[in-house]
Parts: sequence; C-alpha cells; structure tokens
Amino acid sequence: MSAAAPRTGVLSDAAAGFGNHLQPGDRPALVMIDMVRAYFEPGAELYMGKDDCLHAAARVLAAARAAGALVVHTRVSFAEGGVDGGRFFEKVGALRHFVGDGPLGEIMPEVAPQPGEPVLIKQYASAFFGTSLASTLTANGIDTLLIAGVSTSGCVRATGVDAIQYGYIPLVVRDAVGDRGDAQHEANLYDLQSKYAEVVSEADAVAYLGSRATGPVPS
Repeated sequence: MSAAAPRTGVLSDAAAGFGNHLQPGDRPALVMIDMVRAYFEPGAELYMGKDDCLHAAARVLAAARAAGALVVHTRVSFAEGGVDGGRFFEKVGALRHFVGDGPLGEIMPEVAPQPGEPVLIKQYASAFFGTSLASTLTANGIDTLLIAGVSTSGCVRATGVDAIQYGYIPLVVRDAVGDRGDAQHEANLYDLQSKYAEVVSEADAVAYLGSRATGPVPS
C-alpha cells in the first residue's frame, strides 16, 4: 500500500498560532491526580507497567510542601453500582474497581496526603468537575496550577483543559504524569503544550516552586 500523499496548504502548529507560552504566576498550587494503587499494582487491570511518574511526583510534592504551596489530592470513588458515575462508568469498565473504598483506590504511600491537604473525591475525569477544586484555589488566591498524576490521556488532560478554562495557568509536569502506553502519553503532552498548558520538566517545576517559596504550611 502506498503512503498517503501529504496534505497541502496545512500550516504547522507553530505557524498556525498554536504553542504560545504562558508565564507562570506568583501563587502556585499542586494537584496530585489519582495517584492510587490501581495504577501501580502489578496485575491490576489499570496497571501502567512502571512507576517512574510516582517517584517524580513524590519529589515535586516534597518541593511544594517545602515551598509552602497549597497541595490538593484527588481520588475516585463511586457509590454501589456506579450510580453516580453515569455514562463514564458504563464506558470504562475498569472503573468498577473504584466502587466504595477498596484497596485499589488508596493513594500510594509515597505521595500520601498530610494533615491540611484536601483530598477531593471525584467521579469523572477532570479534578474540577463536581468538586470544590476551583473554589479552593480561588479562596487561596492561586493563579498557577501544577499538575501531577495519572493518566496523561485521561484525568491529567481533562484537568489541564479545565484549569485554563477556569483562568489558571496549568503547568503539567512531564516526568510526574504517566499513562498505560508511551504513544498516548506523548500525544497528549504534545496537545497540552500546543493548546492548553505548559508542559514542564520535574527540574523546572521544582525550581519554580523554590522561587515562589513562602515557607512550610503550618501543620
């Protein structure tokens, strides 16, 4: 089969006006999205096959705490039968593992919440949808949201899109997000950088947090 002829007259993303850079603000927060056992437990249906992003997220989390930044965690939990999960629960069969408070829905110990760090329970992809995240960020004067967690093509992407729509500057930490395959991970990072967020390295995220440090949050 011959290769398809390239489309003519189509500009590159950069030439078409995509990929402009957003300047991070002065009041960052970190959201840790669904860093639960289901994605890191060998043999689990949602297992990603590696845990690099977990360890990177733990380091970013430590930097956020040292800087005195607001930290918010999310996890997924459904009522019996997924009655509050709607069509999403029907579409993604693996979500049945998050009915109730079973072990696969537990946040990993490497990134376990500390006292004073809110844990938002969600049923859908975005950390904003159906939660108090936007009001919590607004009440704390946040202008920039660092995003770590899983999965890149699902909840990370949805949260990044909603973050910019709510007026925050989204910084997706490349090393601290993960997915079940490299193709969807890279494709979604590309789209996020082109249209919705800044995709930054772990080192840049840690340096940014250090530059905005206000000291540890009182326990």
